[in-house]
Amino acid sequence: MSFDTLGLSAELLRAVGEQGYTEPTPIQRQAIPVILRGRDVLAGAQTGTGKTAGFTLPVLQRLHTRPNGGRRAIRALVLTPTRELAAQVGDSIQTYGRHLPLRSAVIFGGVKINPQIERLRRGVDILVATPGRLLDHVSQKTLDLSQVEILVLDEADRMLDMGFIHDIRKVLALLPASGERQTLLFSATFSMEIRQLADRLLDGPELIEVARRNTTAERIAQVVHPVDKRRKRELLSHMIGSNDWRQVLVFTRTKHGANRLAQQLEKDGLRAAAIHGNKSQGARTRALAEFKSGKVRVLVATDIAARGLDIDQLPHVVNYELPNVPEDYVHRIGRTGRAGNEGEAVSLVCVDEHKLLRDIERLLKRAIPRVVLPGYEPDPAIRAEPIQEGRKGGGQRRGRQGDGQARPRQQQRRSRPRAQSRAA
Repeated sequence: MSFDTLGLSAELLRAVGEQGYTEPTPIQRQAIPVILRGRDVLAGAQTGTGKTAGFTLPVLQRLHTRPNGGRRAIRALVLTPTRELAAQVGDSIQTYGRHLPLRSAVIFGGVKINPQIERLRRGVDILVATPGRLLDHVSQKTLDLSQVEILVLDEADRMLDMGFIHDIRKVLALLPASGERQTLLFSATFSMEIRQLADRLLDGPELIEVARRNTTAERIAQVVHPVDKRRKRELLSHMIGSNDWRQVLVFTRTKHGANRLAQQLEKDGLRAAAIHGNKSQGARTRALAEFKSGKVRVLVATDIAARGLDIDQLPHVVNYELPNVPEDYVHRIGRTGRAGNEGEAVSLVCVDEHKLLRDIERLLKRAIPRVVLPGYEPDPAIRAEPIQEGRKGGGQRRGRQGDGQARPRQQQRRSRPRAQSRAA
């Protein structure tokens, strides 16, 4: 099947062709025709499946082919959990809408609000936003959501995990009623909470599911290298150098750990950069661009990068430290093995992390092969020590300029609900 058979306009097919794409992915084949018919959609798809184009292409076409009375109002709203994902969706809209007379904007926290206000004043058809910054604009009366025809919730499960449900409800109160708008909900998992949210938001939705819950891509080769904690950095540098890995995404649990590891790798002669919530948006964007271009060889990231980073043909992901929440392992390694490419996910596991590894394997419903590398055999005399959890699921506190991540639900119950979203 080709894109020509999906009912897309000539302008959109031209833009798709200019990107070198000829065949749609499974989520695109299923979602695009349904969205073009105006149906609400509940779609389950892991990252790397082409889901972003799966909704941006039909949204662009529906807005272009339906008259708006000459007013340039916000007609489509895309909500995302993180800045990086918002930027990725915004890029997709720009790329595929280049031959259409539609305007788009992306707004998120961590950057100055005045340029965003000026952009909104000039008129926007499609707005991509994180919940916190969107409500900042609402409070300043710099945007109007009363004309929204299409609402997209991208990675809705992540938004719930990050505590944005209260902000989502506030946004919904500003939109036309569900029967007067088309709503598209995309999620990597179909938890009970997601289904309850869908019941409230969607009107007779079409269910689309192209990946089982918490599955990992078949093309990703996973391996665990047992190693003592104090020798992890040495082993990582050895693997990168001896295997001549040119592009490696490495995950740590904390922002401080990401900074420290990047500095250590630099001392080992490996060009590295760290990306996390304490970095300014400009620094994060610059580090990612240098990583994509090959100027930076190793990108060290916290779990903020587990979703929303779009890196074509990324060959290697390394879990320098296992995540506290097993689902985050799936999101981390999903950065590789995308769009039909093969990838490798390596986990460096010390004795402290054995329970975390067991939880991950229980989620995956299979064991991950262990390979002890010669010269890096773990010392059996070392006993496990408790892991400093900090923010469960990331080991990070968040502030207003944080990762765009709110505290997980179990922590929200012990704090005021309003505290969760402004970092977006």
